[in-house]
Amino acid sequence: MHELSIALSILALAEDESKRRGGARVEAIYLKIGVLSGVAKAALLSVFQLATERSEYETCRLVIEDIPISGYCSKCQSEKPIHSLQCLQCTNCGNAISEVLHGRELELSALELV
Repeated sequence: MHELSIALSILALAEDESKRRGGARVEAIYLKIGVLSGVAKAALLSVFQLATERSEYETCRLVIEDIPISGYCSKCQSEKPIHSLQCLQCTNCGNAISEVLHGRELELSALELV
């Protein structure tokens, strides 16, 4: 389960930033996770809770924003949402999507410090 190593890495980043800010307490960690990232949201939330038990981060919230898949349609000349992984087609014109633009994210987007 690679979600545990991800949770521990996130906590390490939060700890580093907290130290840079004079020991500020981390209230919340905000992540962006794409559908194609390979990270199971439920598993990450579960192991995050285990990783923070009996630590200074025990009350820290993990807030996850799900990032849907979108791609570039060369016919429409714009970014379009993709509804199905099995059929990477533009939702507007039906053309094949030439490039996936979003959906692979695993990004620490913000920390709430006090």
